[in-house]
Amino acid sequence: MEKPAATRIPRTRRGRETREAILRAAESEIGAQGYAAASINDITRAAGIAQGTFYIYFDSKEHVFRELVAEMGRFTRKTLSDAVASAPDRLGAERLGLRAFLDIAATRPTLYNIVEEARFVDPDSYNSYFKSFARGYANNLAAAAREGEIRPGNAEIRAWALMGMAVTLGERFGLTGADPDEVVAEVFDMLENGLRP
Repeated sequence: MEKPAATRIPRTRRGRETREAILRAAESEIGAQGYAAASINDITRAAGIAQGTFYIYFDSKEHVFRELVAEMGRFTRKTLSDAVASAPDRLGAERLGLRAFLDIAATRPTLYNIVEEARFVDPDSYNSYFKSFARGYANNLAAAAREGEIRPGNAEIRAWALMGMAVTLGERFGLTGADPDEVVAEVFDMLENGLRP
């Protein structure tokens, strides 16, 4: 994929609205059709703009795709941070965070699909998305262990294990309309009690 382009944030309200319309159209078209099948023409048609307007805000389809992956990272971190703010402890935060993540997969499936497709389309964006998320997650787990809220252990490995579980659960259950509370209850029975009989 080409070298990352700088993100251009418009100064006017109309410009910001146009850029947002392009992003939402790109999310819809790329998320539904896949990166290779979706075209800039599809995106501009869905956004209701002329093709030339697209290039005022983004250099290429790759640029808008990369911006969507970054947006999903910001959106996910903010959503999860807000969801766990009232948690009494780390296990409570994990429970609330998983529930919120399943909601993200259910309510923004096209954006969720874009991040998953980034593994093949733009591995640098994909790796950046997960590595930055994992750093913060591991820091939170390490702090919880220091506070005695969870058992001590390798926070980095735990962060990646919990993230991997959440991504897979989002794909299998969040995108299929399963009852998220049932999924969370089963996961937390396993996390709190283990698999040992």
